[in-house]
Amino acid sequence: MTEYLLQLAASPEAWAALITLMAMEVVLGIDNLLFISILTNKLPEDIRPRARRIGIGLALIMRLGLLSTVAIIVQLVHPVFTVFGHAFSWRDLILIAGGLFLVWKATKEIHHAMAPHEEQEAALGGTLQMSFSAAIVQILILDLVFSVDSIITAVGMTEHIPIMVIAVIVAVLTMLLAAGPLANFINRNPSIVMLALGFLLLIGTTLIAEGFGAHVSKGYIYTAMAFSAGVEALNMMVRRRRPAGAGH
Repeated sequence: MTEYLLQLAASPEAWAALITLMAMEVVLGIDNLLFISILTNKLPEDIRPRARRIGIGLALIMRLGLLSTVAIIVQLVHPVFTVFGHAFSWRDLILIAGGLFLVWKATKEIHHAMAPHEEQEAALGGTLQMSFSAAIVQILILDLVFSVDSIITAVGMTEHIPIMVIAVIVAVLTMLLAAGPLANFINRNPSIVMLALGFLLLIGTTLIAEGFGAHVSKGYIYTAMAFSAGVEALNMMVRRRRPAGAGH
Protein backbone atom coordinates (compact mmCIF):
# COMPACT_ATOMS: atom_id res chain seq x y z
CA MET A 1 0.00 0.00 0.00
CA THR A 2 2.83 2.40 0.94
CA GLU A 3 4.67 1.60 -2.29
CA TYR A 4 1.48 2.22 -4.29
CA LEU A 5 0.99 5.64 -2.66
CA LEU A 6 4.63 6.58 -3.27
CA GLN A 7 4.32 5.65 -6.95
CA LEU A 8 1.13 7.69 -7.15
CA ALA A 9 2.80 10.71 -5.55
CA ALA A 10 5.66 10.52 -8.06
CA SER A 11 3.32 10.38 -11.08
CA PRO A 12 2.76 13.68 -12.98
CA GLU A 13 -0.43 12.18 -14.46
CA ALA A 14 -1.76 11.52 -10.95
CA TRP A 15 -1.07 15.12 -9.89
CA ALA A 16 -2.76 16.45 -13.02
CA ALA A 17 -5.80 14.25 -12.36
CA LEU A 18 -5.88 15.39 -8.71
CA ILE A 19 -5.82 19.10 -9.58
CA THR A 20 -8.45 18.68 -12.29
CA LEU A 21 -10.69 16.59 -10.05
CA MET A 22 -10.36 19.00 -7.10
CA ALA A 23 -11.38 21.92 -9.31
CA MET A 24 -14.32 19.96 -10.71
CA GLU A 25 -15.49 18.84 -7.25
CA VAL A 26 -15.34 22.41 -5.93
CA VAL A 27 -17.38 23.70 -8.88
CA LEU A 28 -19.93 20.89 -8.50
CA GLY A 29 -20.15 21.75 -4.80
CA ILE A 30 -21.55 25.21 -5.66
CA ASP A 31 -24.96 23.67 -6.40
CA ASN A 32 -25.05 21.89 -3.07
CA LEU A 33 -23.80 24.96 -1.19
CA LEU A 34 -26.45 27.25 -2.68
CA PHE A 35 -29.20 24.91 -1.53
CA ILE A 36 -27.73 24.56 1.97
CA SER A 37 -27.31 28.34 2.30
CA ILE A 38 -30.88 29.15 1.27
CA LEU A 39 -32.39 26.40 3.39
CA THR A 40 -30.44 27.14 6.59
CA ASN A 41 -31.23 30.87 6.30
CA LYS A 42 -34.85 29.95 7.05
CA LEU A 43 -33.87 28.56 10.46
CA PRO A 44 -33.50 30.56 13.69
CA GLU A 45 -30.25 32.49 13.51
CA ASP A 46 -28.62 30.77 16.47
CA ILE A 47 -28.77 27.28 14.92
CA ARG A 48 -27.90 28.18 11.31
CA PRO A 49 -24.12 27.56 11.62
CA ARG A 50 -24.70 24.17 13.26
CA ALA A 51 -27.18 23.15 10.54
CA ARG A 52 -24.68 24.14 7.83
CA ARG A 53 -21.85 22.22 9.50
CA ILE A 54 -23.99 19.11 9.92
CA GLY A 55 -25.31 19.32 6.35
CA ILE A 56 -21.84 19.67 4.85
CA GLY A 57 -20.43 17.05 7.23
CA LEU A 58 -23.09 14.62 6.05
CA ALA A 59 -22.08 15.38 2.46
CA LEU A 60 -18.47 14.42 3.29
CA ILE A 61 -19.51 11.21 5.08
CA MET A 62 -21.85 10.27 2.25
CA ARG A 63 -19.26 10.83 -0.48
CA LEU A 64 -16.53 8.95 1.35
CA GLY A 65 -19.01 6.15 2.04
CA LEU A 66 -19.95 6.00 -1.64
CA LEU A 67 -16.25 5.88 -2.58
CA SER A 68 -15.87 2.78 -0.41
CA THR A 69 -18.53 1.11 -2.57
CA VAL A 70 -17.26 2.50 -5.86
CA ALA A 71 -17.68 -0.87 -7.60
CA ILE A 72 -21.42 -0.69 -6.84
CA ILE A 73 -21.65 3.00 -7.78
CA VAL A 74 -20.20 2.27 -11.22
CA GLN A 75 -23.01 -0.24 -11.78
CA LEU A 76 -25.58 2.57 -11.36
CA VAL A 77 -24.95 3.72 -14.92
CA HIS A 78 -26.10 0.39 -16.38
CA PRO A 79 -29.68 0.33 -17.77
CA VAL A 80 -32.32 -1.27 -15.53
CA PHE A 81 -35.41 -0.81 -17.73
CA THR A 82 -36.51 0.77 -21.00
CA VAL A 83 -39.46 3.09 -21.69
CA PHE A 84 -40.38 4.01 -25.29
CA GLY A 85 -36.98 2.91 -26.47
CA HIS A 86 -35.04 4.90 -23.88
CA ALA A 87 -33.03 2.99 -21.29
CA PHE A 88 -32.98 4.30 -17.72
CA SER A 89 -30.27 3.53 -15.16
CA TRP A 90 -30.37 3.97 -11.39
CA ARG A 91 -28.25 7.10 -11.83
CA ASP A 92 -30.87 8.51 -14.22
CA LEU A 93 -33.65 7.84 -11.72
CA ILE A 94 -31.68 9.44 -8.88
CA LEU A 95 -30.98 12.54 -11.00
CA ILE A 96 -34.63 12.82 -12.07
CA ALA A 97 -35.89 12.45 -8.49
CA GLY A 98 -33.33 14.96 -7.21
CA GLY A 99 -34.12 17.40 -10.01
CA LEU A 100 -37.86 17.20 -9.32
CA PHE A 101 -37.22 17.77 -5.61
CA LEU A 102 -35.01 20.78 -6.37
CA VAL A 103 -37.56 22.30 -8.78
CA TRP A 104 -40.36 21.75 -6.23
CA LYS A 105 -38.32 23.26 -3.39
CA ALA A 106 -37.16 26.28 -5.40
CA THR A 107 -40.69 26.92 -6.70
CA LYS A 108 -42.08 26.72 -3.17
CA GLU A 109 -39.45 29.16 -1.87
CA ILE A 110 -40.13 31.59 -4.75
CA HIS A 111 -43.87 31.45 -3.95
CA HIS A 112 -43.09 32.13 -0.29
CA ALA A 113 -40.83 35.08 -1.19
CA MET A 114 -43.53 36.57 -3.46
CA ALA A 115 -46.37 36.08 -0.95
CA PRO A 116 -47.81 39.10 0.88
CA HIS A 117 -46.07 39.97 4.15
CA GLU A 118 -49.05 38.84 6.25
CA GLU A 119 -49.07 35.43 4.60
CA GLN A 120 -45.33 35.05 5.20
CA GLU A 121 -45.79 35.89 8.88
CA ALA A 122 -48.58 33.33 9.20
CA ALA A 123 -46.37 30.63 7.65
CA LEU A 124 -43.28 31.63 9.64
CA GLY A 125 -44.28 29.84 12.85
CA GLY A 126 -44.77 26.53 11.04
CA THR A 127 -41.51 26.98 9.18
CA LEU A 128 -39.51 27.43 12.38
CA GLN A 129 -41.28 24.59 14.20
CA MET A 130 -40.24 22.00 11.61
CA SER A 131 -36.83 23.74 11.60
CA PHE A 132 -33.71 21.78 12.30
CA SER A 133 -34.67 18.15 11.58
CA ALA A 134 -36.64 19.05 8.44
CA ALA A 135 -33.74 21.13 7.12
CA ILE A 136 -31.24 18.32 7.74
CA VAL A 137 -33.48 15.76 6.00
CA GLN A 138 -33.84 18.00 2.93
CA ILE A 139 -30.10 18.70 2.87
CA LEU A 140 -29.46 14.96 3.14
CA ILE A 141 -31.68 14.24 0.11
CA LEU A 142 -29.76 16.71 -2.07
CA ASP A 143 -26.44 15.53 -0.63
CA LEU A 144 -27.26 12.04 -1.90
CA VAL A 145 -28.13 13.25 -5.41
CA PHE A 146 -25.08 15.48 -5.78
CA SER A 147 -22.80 12.88 -4.16
CA VAL A 148 -23.80 10.11 -6.59
CA ASP A 149 -23.31 12.43 -9.57
CA SER A 150 -19.99 13.65 -8.15
CA ILE A 151 -18.59 10.17 -7.52
CA ILE A 152 -19.65 8.83 -10.92
CA THR A 153 -17.97 11.83 -12.57
CA ALA A 154 -14.83 11.27 -10.49
CA VAL A 155 -14.70 7.58 -11.45
CA GLY A 156 -14.80 8.65 -15.10
CA MET A 157 -11.73 10.84 -14.60
CA THR A 158 -9.41 8.58 -12.59
CA GLU A 159 -9.22 5.01 -11.33
CA HIS A 160 -7.21 5.87 -8.22
CA ILE A 161 -9.33 5.95 -5.04
CA PRO A 162 -6.80 8.05 -3.00
CA ILE A 163 -7.04 10.82 -5.60
CA MET A 164 -10.85 10.76 -5.39
CA VAL A 165 -10.75 10.85 -1.58
CA ILE A 166 -8.39 13.85 -1.51
CA ALA A 167 -10.46 15.72 -4.12
CA VAL A 168 -13.70 15.08 -2.21
CA ILE A 169 -12.20 16.17 1.12
CA VAL A 170 -10.77 19.38 -0.40
CA ALA A 171 -14.12 20.19 -2.07
CA VAL A 172 -16.12 19.62 1.13
CA LEU A 173 -13.66 21.63 3.25
CA THR A 174 -13.98 24.46 0.72
CA MET A 175 -17.77 24.24 1.07
CA LEU A 176 -17.40 24.35 4.84
CA LEU A 177 -15.27 27.51 4.68
CA ALA A 178 -17.53 29.22 2.13
CA ALA A 179 -20.89 28.22 3.66
CA GLY A 180 -21.04 30.90 6.36
CA PRO A 181 -19.96 33.90 4.23
CA LEU A 182 -22.21 32.82 1.33
CA ALA A 183 -25.26 32.31 3.59
CA ASN A 184 -24.68 35.66 5.31
CA PHE A 185 -24.26 37.43 1.95
CA ILE A 186 -27.52 35.93 0.66
CA ASN A 187 -29.29 36.87 3.89
CA ARG A 188 -28.09 40.50 3.69
CA ASN A 189 -29.16 40.91 0.06
CA PRO A 190 -32.80 39.85 -0.54
CA SER A 191 -32.49 40.23 -4.32
CA ILE A 192 -29.74 37.59 -4.27
CA VAL A 193 -32.20 35.11 -2.77
CA MET A 194 -34.40 35.23 -5.87
CA LEU A 195 -31.35 34.92 -8.13
CA ALA A 196 -30.10 31.91 -6.15
CA LEU A 197 -33.55 30.28 -6.32
CA GLY A 198 -33.49 30.83 -10.08
CA PHE A 199 -30.13 29.04 -10.16
CA LEU A 200 -31.61 26.13 -8.20
CA LEU A 201 -34.50 25.91 -10.70
CA LEU A 202 -31.95 25.83 -13.52
CA ILE A 203 -29.88 23.16 -11.77
CA GLY A 204 -32.99 21.07 -11.02
CA THR A 205 -34.15 21.26 -14.64
CA THR A 206 -30.65 20.27 -15.78
CA LEU A 207 -30.67 17.22 -13.47
CA ILE A 208 -34.03 16.13 -14.91
CA ALA A 209 -32.75 16.59 -18.47
CA GLU A 210 -29.62 14.57 -17.65
CA GLY A 211 -31.80 11.83 -16.19
CA PHE A 212 -33.70 11.62 -19.47
CA GLY A 213 -30.48 11.40 -21.46
CA ALA A 214 -30.27 15.01 -22.68
CA HIS A 215 -26.73 16.04 -21.78
CA VAL A 216 -26.35 19.72 -20.91
CA SER A 217 -22.78 21.00 -20.69
CA LYS A 218 -21.99 22.27 -17.20
CA GLY A 219 -20.00 25.05 -18.87
CA TYR A 220 -23.19 26.58 -20.27
CA ILE A 221 -24.91 26.36 -16.89
CA TYR A 222 -22.11 27.98 -14.90
CA THR A 223 -21.51 30.62 -17.58
CA ALA A 224 -25.19 31.63 -17.38
CA MET A 225 -24.98 31.69 -13.58
CA ALA A 226 -21.80 33.79 -13.64
CA PHE A 227 -23.34 36.24 -16.14
CA SER A 228 -26.51 36.63 -14.03
CA ALA A 229 -24.45 37.08 -10.87
CA GLY A 230 -22.36 39.74 -12.64
CA VAL A 231 -25.47 41.67 -13.71
CA GLU A 232 -26.86 41.49 -10.17
CA ALA A 233 -23.51 42.73 -8.78
CA LEU A 234 -23.75 45.79 -11.07
CA ASN A 235 -27.34 46.36 -9.90
CA MET A 236 -26.20 46.22 -6.28
CA MET A 237 -23.44 48.76 -6.96
CA VAL A 238 -25.97 51.11 -8.60
CA ARG A 239 -28.39 50.79 -5.67
CA ARG A 240 -25.66 51.55 -3.13
CA ARG A 241 -24.50 54.66 -5.01
CA ARG A 242 -28.05 55.98 -5.52
CA PRO A 243 -28.94 58.67 -2.95
CA ALA A 244 -31.56 57.67 -0.37
CA GLY A 245 -35.07 58.54 -1.55
CA ALA A 246 -34.00 58.94 -5.18
CA GLY A 247 -36.45 57.81 -7.83
CA HIS A 248 -35.99 54.66 -9.91
